[in-house]
Amino acid sequence: MKFSTILDDHIKCMKSLLPVEPDIIRAGNMLSETVNRGSKILICGNGGSAADSQHFAAEIVGRFEKERRALSAISLTTDTSIITAIANDYSYADIFARQVEGTGRPGDTLVGISTSGNSENVILAMRAAKKIGMQTIGLAGKDGGKLKAETDETVIIPHHVTARIQEAHSLILHFWAALIEAKL
Repeated sequence: MKFSTILDDHIKCMKSLLPVEPDIIRAGNMLSETVNRGSKILICGNGGSAADSQHFAAEIVGRFEKERRALSAISLTTDTSIITAIANDYSYADIFARQVEGTGRPGDTLVGISTSGNSENVILAMRAAKKIGMQTIGLAGKDGGKLKAETDETVIIPHHVTARIQEAHSLILHFWAALIEAKL
């Protein structure tokens, strides 16, 4: 394994985002509108996507690149007591949907991150959000999986390697944070 091979693949993946730029911008505008009307962003995902969820929430509540007021964002991946209670009392598939039901409100936006687009708990969270009247954004890879049919807007990274998809997700989340700050 050569570093240059991985770097070349990373660059190829990043360049593949240019055709999906309109989707990225539409989703970013949805998020900006959400916080500007005083609503909140909820974010969920598993594994590396859980870490991305937490990272994005930190950029929104804290700050990204400019000093500004705190904005409302919650990562649904952080409270182990809630997650394990829901997993134990209901099922692991319900860990995000149950939190959306408890904290989501009409006008809020849910961002679901899934490299495959097939994470059952993210899909169920999207359905719960729709029932409440929330907007939904999917951040996926490969062909978008089942997630693309469950969201108002889905950004699909047209790549098949999980690590490259996650790297692209990180770039997009940073872009969204910058866009939100620019539109305050």
